[in-house]
Order: sequence, then structure tokens, then C-alpha cells
Amino acid sequence: MDVIDELVDNNRAFAASLEPVHLDVRPSRRLAIVTCMDSRLDVFAALGLRDGEAHVLRNAGGVITDDVIRSLAVSQRRLGTRSVMLIHHNECGMQLLTDDGFRAELQEATGVAPAFAIESFTDLDADVRQSILRVRRSDFLLHRDAVRGFVYDVDTHALREVLVED
Repeated sequence: MDVIDELVDNNRAFAASLEPVHLDVRPSRRLAIVTCMDSRLDVFAALGLRDGEAHVLRNAGGVITDDVIRSLAVSQRRLGTRSVMLIHHNECGMQLLTDDGFRAELQEATGVAPAFAIESFTDLDADVRQSILRVRRSDFLLHRDAVRGFVYDVDTHALREVLVED
């Protein structure tokens, strides 16, 4: 049995153990969270959230890309979210590579340069600030002032807020 088959079996047991519940597609806390795909960060547990309370958007580094802006625009304009919480974390894999190096690695392996931005970073707080500013400056978003950024410590599980001076 491969790992996906095991997870499908886990889902069968999980679904069988619960009563069906219908949740509204609109997050009840009117919140969208953008964070890293890192497997050490359990967003719902770390923030005390329950199903149906927030949208959670994840990518490598938790950076604000064009696709994240697209998802936030849908989240705000069609599904009623108002606040945006950005959560980066220490010991991020995106700090272990460079844009040029990873781009060259991908091009060497495939023969094609990737069309997407790599978005690596070395300064965690600076990247959080940049992500906050990208949200605040996007004309596609309705609620650009209600954005805050944090760094999550993967060992202590504590959040630390990163402030931006406009």
C-alpha cells in the first residue's frame, strides 16, 4: 500500500466517525490566512480555529504571489473575508535556496526556464513586510488595511508579529 492509499483509508475511517455537517462556503470569521506549505505548521491547531472559520492559502514560503492575490480577491469579493493574516515561519526551506540557483537547477533538469517567480528570501522579517505591502498595494483587494504579518516559531509554536511602517 502506498502513502496515498493509506491516507484514503484514513479518510474513510475519519468520515465514518463523524456526523455530516454542512458549513457555509463563507468563512465565519471573515478571515483569510496566507502561510507556508511547511508540514510542521498546523494552522488550525496553532490558532484555535475550527472548520469553516477561515480560508487558508498555502505555498512555498507563504509569499504573496499573483496567484495568492487572485485567491484573496475571490475570498474577499465573493466569499466575504475582510482580514488577512500572513504567517511565515523560522527555518523555512525558501531560505535555503536562491532564485537564480533554483531557476538554473530547474532549467538544467528540464531544458525550460520556469515562468514563475521563485521568491526565495534570506531575511524573514523583511519578507513578511514585503508580503504585507503586496497585499496593501493590490487594487484587486477590497480590504487592504486589515492585514497583519507574523513569524511562527516551529519549535515553540509561538507567533511574533512583524510590524510595517507605511
